[in-house]
Amino acid sequence: MQGRRGGGGNKGSKGSGGSEIPTSPRALRDAFSFTSFASSISFASFFLVTVLLLSACTRSVRTEPGVVNFLIEAMPVNLDPRIGTDDKSEKIDSLIFSGLIELDAQRNPRGDLAEEWETPDTLTYVFHLRGGVKFHDGRPFTSADVKYTFDSIANGTVTSPKRGSFTLIQSIETPNPLTVIFHLREAYGQFLWNINRSAIGIVPFGSQVDFAKQPIGTGPFRFVSADQDNNVVLDRNDAYFGAPPKISRVQFRVVPEAVVRALELRKGSADLEMSSLSPDMIPILREQPALEVTEQPGTNYEYIAFNLDDPLLAKREVRQALARATNREEIIRYLLRGQARPADGPLPTTSWAYEPGVAHYGYDPRRAEQQLDSAGFPRQDAAGGIRMKLTLKTSTEDGARLLGAVLREQWRKVGVDLELRPLEFATLFSDVTRGSFELYTLRWVGANNDPDIFQYIFSSKRIPPLGANRGHYHNAALDALLDQARVESDQRKQRQLFGEVQKIVAEDSPYLSLWFRDSICVHRKRIRNVELSPSGDFDFLRNIEAL
Repeated sequence: MQGRRGGGGNKGSKGSGGSEIPTSPRALRDAFSFTSFASSISFASFFLVTVLLLSACTRSVRTEPGVVNFLIEAMPVNLDPRIGTDDKSEKIDSLIFSGLIELDAQRNPRGDLAEEWETPDTLTYVFHLRGGVKFHDGRPFTSADVKYTFDSIANGTVTSPKRGSFTLIQSIETPNPLTVIFHLREAYGQFLWNINRSAIGIVPFGSQVDFAKQPIGTGPFRFVSADQDNNVVLDRNDAYFGAPPKISRVQFRVVPEAVVRALELRKGSADLEMSSLSPDMIPILREQPALEVTEQPGTNYEYIAFNLDDPLLAKREVRQALARATNREEIIRYLLRGQARPADGPLPTTSWAYEPGVAHYGYDPRRAEQQLDSAGFPRQDAAGGIRMKLTLKTSTEDGARLLGAVLREQWRKVGVDLELRPLEFATLFSDVTRGSFELYTLRWVGANNDPDIFQYIFSSKRIPPLGANRGHYHNAALDALLDQARVESDQRKQRQLFGEVQKIVAEDSPYLSLWFRDSICVHRKRIRNVELSPSGDFDFLRNIEAL
């Protein structure tokens, strides 16, 4: 569930485990040959279909016009935009807060709180702010708020995992209430992308460490309340400086079980969800007369991370072998029902910096066995042919656990015994941030659309808490390329540098790249004008109608 900087469920690993269920017991047995697993999937699908049929004659619960009941899988961890990096925190923060700039559909920067800006030299950015903007509590927005937001991260007023993203800011000036000047320590070609709205929202001057309890922004929605593990309620900000939302309220309600979310949509006690249901549920719900399914090819990146401090995983041959032992095409076909595309790295093919000429790891169990042999891990007769044992930490979501079960079957064929350890997301995220894992699987949401993701997750300077290099990957050549790309302002030269970065990452395999998941929203027909983004953010709520 991996936000702009987050995990798994982090633009973090604004990431999260997914919610996937295979297509059918018969197909699953043919593809993976583990009957007990197939039986559990059969029961889940049968249960959903049966309950939907039994409830077909029940009366739908009508919801109030203008109010949207939005089902989410987990509570946001922290709604302070300086701190929260998990998926739900960053997506909801983007509704409450504005940034200096935002990115358009082509990932180009445009004004948000800043109407315009100029760069008199490569180390200076001068932003001219909108006048008349107010925070949700009525306080006027000024340059002092911008300076405070970034200073509070840099000086430790708040302990933020985003701090490493802003270390190149040397100082910030506020010559008047509507002008703010950033002075950088060195040129930074990706600076504007790194301060966009989804990466960092602007908070009022003086906001302290408890700010997340009552977050106040300048965005299109204002915070009303939050009940831990239950809901978050936002109301329309009628004083928003842009076009106010058409809906009056959105209630994010936490419903951890995918089947329950599907049933609530069916009976009408909920209005929509976003990429939180198993692939098998989508065609079933598509047939419901009161529901619609809106889809968009997605860019959210799912992966398995390796802890390179582990003596087994420190060997590149082992990491490459595990990639070759993973049949991603079969998983996408049967587990995800084709609702994803294989990934060779974090950057989607639509990125301006995408490099196609990198190492590809197709399914090749024979080559995987050869690499494990050469790495010094032969099959052990005394252990039933097992070469090594590894532990994969996942979220407790059904999809993440099912993925782990498939990987366990696939990797066992090459002599790797995989233990699965499902954890509640808060525990999982804490463990991976502390480096307490051998392997984990999460999802990057949004952050991986821009090439500076490589700096954030693979630079040796970005080991937590300064970034998300959670596997403690070190490569001096990569660090040098990233340093060059960071200060390069010519996009053509940047592309060349990031191309070399991608080749190194693919060869070293600090991540096992899985796929890019499509953005899919199941919603009731009373919800109109649903236009999704490839990153699957919640910004579409600005323009929808709830009849």
